[in-house]
This record gives sequence, structure tokens and C-alpha cells, in this order.
Amino acid sequence: MAYKFKKIGIIGRASRHTKPNGPNISSTLDSLCGFLATHKLSALIDSETASLMAKPKFPVVSRTQIGEECDLAIVVGGDGSILNAARTLADYNISVTGVHRGRLGFLTDIAPDNISEKLIKILSGEYVRHELCLLHANIINNGKVKTTIDAINEIVVNSGSVTRMIEFEVYIDDQFVYSQRSDGLIITTPTGSTAYSLSGGGPILTPDIKALLLVPMFPHNLTSRPIVIPDKSRIKIVPITESLNPGVSGDGQAIEQLTENDTVEIYKSNKVLHLLHPSDYNYYETLRSKLHWGTKPGYSE
Repeated sequence: MAYKFKKIGIIGRASRHTKPNGPNISSTLDSLCGFLATHKLSALIDSETASLMAKPKFPVVSRTQIGEECDLAIVVGGDGSILNAARTLADYNISVTGVHRGRLGFLTDIAPDNISEKLIKILSGEYVRHELCLLHANIINNGKVKTTIDAINEIVVNSGSVTRMIEFEVYIDDQFVYSQRSDGLIITTPTGSTAYSLSGGGPILTPDIKALLLVPMFPHNLTSRPIVIPDKSRIKIVPITESLNPGVSGDGQAIEQLTENDTVEIYKSNKVLHLLHPSDYNYYETLRSKLHWGTKPGYSE
């Protein structure tokens, strides 16, 4: 059989709630490697992932090398594993698909017991492709960029304290929008609209919508509502809170603390993540399943 993808990268990350060498992730990685070996496919294993396996069947390399040499990466884990891998792989022309070993699984949607059935079709070119945009944030002080952050779900500006609000001004394309006093602000992509911003009351954006979403976090003014803007917009956040240094994070990763005279500029990155789903993927079915939406009485799939 002729395969569309010639060299496969294997990336996995253990759940923070399981032991690093727990049976779930390691057994799935072993099954995946066995499947690829049976079909005589060339593969590379991420060095961190190799530590989860008793005896890796393929060469062990850095994640950067996977991006440089492979044309498909298979991520074994949860959505967080995809987000973690995306920060490296989005720099390269590589496609990504996910085997689900996490909690929700909006992005990793191949069940471990369906690896053979689903992957053989993806490898043969039968799949649904989504181009996921990334967000880029610059933390600027006196006109100079001091720190950058990339994210595939959301950029969050918050107080870093559960007991304090921050005050800030928001500009879109250099036009003043509002000043706000709240716990913070979530700026999200359509991909991230089913993540943190959903908990904050934000709407769900389907993957094909070219938009960004701003969701206030517990605003003091109850008329502050989420707002959807074009994805070509540039957002600027100017903190005006005294004696408190807000934090900025991307996809829930390490927080960068803002200092005096810092501003945050956020816009859609030129980078994209090429995410592949099985050919029978249905976005609305995923929403029904993951969000436990009810169905009409008497209706069955």
C-alpha cells in the first residue's frame, strides 16, 4: 500500500495524574510503534517520550528534529499534549494527529483501541484537515519587545491573585474599546473557544470561523460581555493597576509578570498547526459527546 506520509514522529506525554511510566501511556506508545513497524513505516521518537517506554523501537531524537525530518507527528496524550507539541511543530510544515490518552479530547480524537483502523486511513490520505491558527503576544516596554508568547488556545492577562482585581484598557486596531476592572481578560482562537473561555461564559466558535474572541474574567461591570472580532485585528492591553503586577500566560503555561510601563500586544500569528482528524470526524458530534449535550427523545445515532 502507498502511504501519503513517509516518516512519522511519535510524541507522548504522561498525564500529571499518573506515574511517568504508568501503563496507559506506555502501552499505547508500544502499540503505536508496533503498528508502524508492522507496516514498515519509518519513525522517530521524541526524547522525552522515549523515557516513557521500556525499549523504544525507533531512533530517539529531539522534538525539533521531528519537526525538521517528519511529515506527520502522532501525539499520544490529551489536548494539553497537542498544545505542548504545537509550540515547536508549528514552526515546520508537518501535520499532526492525536491518539487520545487525556480527559476531554477535543483535539486528540483517535481512541487507543482504534489505532490500526483510524491511522491506516490517515496514512493513506483519508482525513479531515483543520488549519489551526496560533496567537502571538508581545510584552512591550518603552517601545521594545522584552518577551514573546505563542499559544494555540488562548492568551490570558490576569492579576495572578485570587483575591485581587486588575484594571486595564483595551484597544483594537489602535481604537479605544473600554477600560475594565476584572480578574483579567481571555483572548482566544476558535480552537480555544471550547477551553478556558468557555468556562468564563464565552461562545463556541466553529473551527472555520476567522475570528478572535475576548472574554472578560469576572468583570466588576456586569455589562462587560464577550466580543468577537476579525482575526486580522491587533489587540493592545494597557494595565493601569497600581502596586500590582498582572501576569500573562499562553495555553496555561508559565506566567510572565508585567512590570511598570509594560503593555501587551496580541494578534494572530503567521504560524498554523495542520491538525488531521479521522475521515469520519464530525465537529458537532464531538461537541455533543464532550459537552454532554442532550439529544431529542427517541433519537439515536
